Amino acid sequence: MANLTENTTIKRLQNKYRLVIMNDDTFEEVATFKLSRVSVYVALSSAFILLVGLTICLLVFTPLKYYIPGYGNKKSITQLQLLKYRTDSLDQALKYNQSYIDGIKKAIAGGQTMPLDTININVKNDNTHDDRESRNEGRRRRHRRRG
Repeated sequence: MANLTENTTIKRLQNKYRLVIMNDDTFEEVATFKLSRVSVYVALSSAFILLVGLTICLLVFTPLKYYIPGYGNKKSITQLQLLKYRTDSLDQALKYNQSYIDGIKKAIAGGQTMPLDTININVKNDNTHDDRESRNEGRRRRHRRRG
């Protein structure tokens, strides 16, 4: 039974068919083709391979390849890496500057209270009276020496 299906499949692929192209108004035959299923399969496969080959040649041998994402020469890849490094560095510097400016704004606005690192000392105002007396004594002594 397997032989019957193989023979019928092979015969069906090798059967000849006629493709006639006619003018609809005059019924005149414009073209006639004798085809088999194998010849149609081979023709379509050949056309597909030819189109793929032409597309590959077009991309490889023309500047269209630079429009493909991820494709480039070594120089452009190196420049891209350098730009990425610089961008990251500038982004980090911008964050540091922004945090510095925010700290200055808080300090100017008085938003933060700084803890004092010294101890308050209570000083009496009696020293001012003593200073006046010692100055007056110094003046009296000078006047005595002169006179």
